[in-house]
Amino acid sequence: MTDSDPVLRIAYLYPDLMNLYADRGNVTCLERRCAWRGLRTVVKRLEWNERLADPTDLYVIGGGQDRQQQLASKGLISHNADRILSDLGDGAAMLAVCGGYQLMAHLYRAADGSELPGLGVFDAETIHPGSDVPRCIGNVVCDWNESRIVGFENHGGRTYLGPDATPLAQVVRGHGNNAEDGTEGAVAGNAIGTYLHGSVLPKNPHLADQIIRTALARIAPDFELAPLDDAAEWAAHRAAMRAAGLR
Repeated sequence: MTDSDPVLRIAYLYPDLMNLYADRGNVTCLERRCAWRGLRTVVKRLEWNERLADPTDLYVIGGGQDRQQQLASKGLISHNADRILSDLGDGAAMLAVCGGYQLMAHLYRAADGSELPGLGVFDAETIHPGSDVPRCIGNVVCDWNESRIVGFENHGGRTYLGPDATPLAQVVRGHGNNAEDGTEGAVAGNAIGTYLHGSVLPKNPHLADQIIRTALARIAPDFELAPLDDAAEWAAHRAAMRAAGLR
């Protein structure tokens, strides 16, 4: 590596608040897959009361419970909305999981009726139907880009996409966004939102590489991602498929 090689700048938003079901593994996965190809990364861990001053190529945020989401929403709106939206508008990429996905939409209405504002990256809103309604829990398999992605979901809120939102994937097994319309996650520009935990990227290397390519496009469009030996990753993928009752 030389000083002229590209450096992928990753902002990991609120890791101490938003890290349900090993979501921090997504950042580790991205770092490792870049390093194995000789691509340098710099990861900025941003806490809820901190302000991100420097431009970023890839944002990652995980899931959290309602109390943690309240703090995350405050941090996003008060300190970092302009920076994040500016970078996304300039071609940066994003992976937002579960509670992070909800906070990147327009709003999250909790079971008690209180509302948390989001950044509006996704044309969507999330409504929690109440504690007497069963949560969406279990293994998930979805059709995505002529392939499949797998993960685990556990969410009470139901996310409904607006007319300007595109689903990330179509549910084959599991609940997805709302257990009604068969959609999972959302895509807006270079931003991806999903309910898939587990963490999602280690067992879906094709999705991880797609996110890396998208993030690189604004800083090093000619950088080629060399193939990797993903035998372990695909074994984990197949194990998740079997756990969901599919082959």
